[in-house]
Amino acid sequence: MIKLPKRKLDTNKGDYGHVFIIAGSPGFTGAAALCSQAALLCGSGLATLGIAKGLNTILARKLTEVMTKPLPETSAGTLSERAFPQIMKFSSKADCVAIGPGLSRDPGTQKLVRKLIVSLEKPMVLDADGLNAIEGQAQMLKRAKAPVVVTPHPGEMARLSKERVAKTFANKYNVVCVLKGHRTVVARPDGKSYVNKTGNPGMAKGGTGDVLTGMIASFVGQGIGPFEAASLGVYLHGIAGDLAAKEKGEVSMLASDLLNKIPEAIKSLSKNR
Repeated sequence: MIKLPKRKLDTNKGDYGHVFIIAGSPGFTGAAALCSQAALLCGSGLATLGIAKGLNTILARKLTEVMTKPLPETSAGTLSERAFPQIMKFSSKADCVAIGPGLSRDPGTQKLVRKLIVSLEKPMVLDADGLNAIEGQAQMLKRAKAPVVVTPHPGEMARLSKERVAKTFANKYNVVCVLKGHRTVVARPDGKSYVNKTGNPGMAKGGTGDVLTGMIASFVGQGIGPFEAASLGVYLHGIAGDLAAKEKGEVSMLASDLLNKIPEAIKSLSKNR
């Protein structure tokens, strides 16, 4: 298992990556919050949340350490295609862009996502509505200008492509594929894969995937290779879930409980060096 890079004494926040998260919509601000907080808890020096301007006040109150960037919105209050130039400009400051948690399936928002996938020049992590935007159009992933990590659950995988196997999907579309579920599989284009054995059924609850997206994006932003970052993210995500289940029980644990166990999960990794 890949280890987190050791922090030097002479260092600053700029040394640990800036993650830009494009997420959230009316009714789904929690997904954006969980994802962006997970990025910081996994070591990112900076995290900025790109959000529809009408939701900025809500998320600015919800988040203390995460910066927010209000962006143009649709009539439905979701991110608009008009946000494209601002996102492209701001992404030049970022080391990784995460797209999708709670973003919505609004047609205008999904058009924005498709433009970003083929235009961004920074590594991307695509999840949830970031993947729904290319339903039946997975070929678009081949046009990405930078490494891409996709994190579908089986239902999203089925909507994306006829492929059902992570290794095949990764090879066909030149991405790192994280196929979530019991024994999550992480695969890269050359056929190398990692099968995760941490985690428990209590993690089958809304929000846990948003946490994972933020974790993987954080590790990519810190300079860890996409496959290694995804494998490490999945492993620690499961450890955090196991710690949360031990304290709260599988039935009652929440995604926020898992989020709060990330520091302990990372500490356990350090102990095993």
